[in-house]
Amino acid sequence: MSTVIQLKSGKERAALKRHPWIYSNAIESVYGKAYPGATVTVQDHRGAFIAKGSFSPSSQIRVRLLTWNESEPIDHVFFKNRIRAALAHRQAWVKNTNAVRLIFGESDGLPGLVVDQYDQVLVCQFLFAGMDYWKKTIVEVLVELTQCKTIVERSDAAVRQREGLEPTTGILFGELKEALVKINEGGVLYTVDVLQGHKTGFYIDQRDNRAMVSGLARDKTVLNMFCYTGGFSLAALYGGASHVTSVDSSGEALNLAKSQQKLNQFADSRADWIDADAFKMLTEFRKEGRQFDIVVLDPPKFAPSAHHLDKALRAYKEINRAGMQLVKPGGYFLTFSCSGAVDVPLFEKTIAQASYEAMSHVEEKTLDFRLIKRLSSGADHPLLMSFPEGDYLKGLLLERI
Repeated sequence: MSTVIQLKSGKERAALKRHPWIYSNAIESVYGKAYPGATVTVQDHRGAFIAKGSFSPSSQIRVRLLTWNESEPIDHVFFKNRIRAALAHRQAWVKNTNAVRLIFGESDGLPGLVVDQYDQVLVCQFLFAGMDYWKKTIVEVLVELTQCKTIVERSDAAVRQREGLEPTTGILFGELKEALVKINEGGVLYTVDVLQGHKTGFYIDQRDNRAMVSGLARDKTVLNMFCYTGGFSLAALYGGASHVTSVDSSGEALNLAKSQQKLNQFADSRADWIDADAFKMLTEFRKEGRQFDIVVLDPPKFAPSAHHLDKALRAYKEINRAGMQLVKPGGYFLTFSCSGAVDVPLFEKTIAQASYEAMSHVEEKTLDFRLIKRLSSGADHPLLMSFPEGDYLKGLLLERI
């Protein structure tokens, strides 16, 4: 007999609308043994079936829903069908690269599972007790359907602690002869550190935005703040930028960026790599009176949760105000937030306030920006309409007028 999770009256509405999360405070009773990763049946307060999901006793998100079909078992076939559908979506929509997000958690019906492909290497994150429980099955299916040579686990994100899971990394299948995997994104060559790099090693979600910067960069000067391993910088150089200045506080990331510059045979004279605090450098550039045709701000996550929201908004406003003052008249300003707690309206409101404050610090009072395009992640990071929380990356392309 399966374990049953019965919800409190009125707490079933989100689940009936196919939102995949059941919070602990929504649960009235648990009937049966519910171990980490156990498949459970979720019912409303009257005992009517709602969905099936996986149980996580340590998390505030106590159940992540997997199917609303009462007759569908959670087994090897289930995972094979879900993964096959995810792969088919990427094959249809993602071209001209061998770096693809194959599985994007809830948006592919597999909550807490992230799988990125870098050439013949897959990098997986099992971020939820349910996916961790089915790890062996998932790896078997991935090997069968992708014919990959290597699968690496990078389940070292902080979210696992809230699931009661230890950080786990290693080789799940095959062997990894080189920690740095070469990829090609629209003609730009990158090397991805799949063992030590941020997240799974590379920010695949910025692919479309890197391509846009490349298209804007011909004969332009570019400033890339928080550049990490130089994704936007290399795209700009590939697009013909006259010079790119890149800033990051990680010397190790900058060393990898420089090696990629050589790999792409971009002249040393076209790029500066500055190991420094980005906040301080924005102020320093302003004091020096420096300006650029294109400024890119892609900072780390300032608001990992709603508890950090006020502090994060102050930081976003500060760096955007400073960054806007470095854009030449007629130039472009690209700004991003990957904080899930900062939704699109709030982000845009913060950038609007930063624009106003930036103008007030310019003597001629001619600094203003118009919105050219709202930016987000690519087609391999699909947004499930019943799960708006998946829309974590938001950005704006602004033009100084």
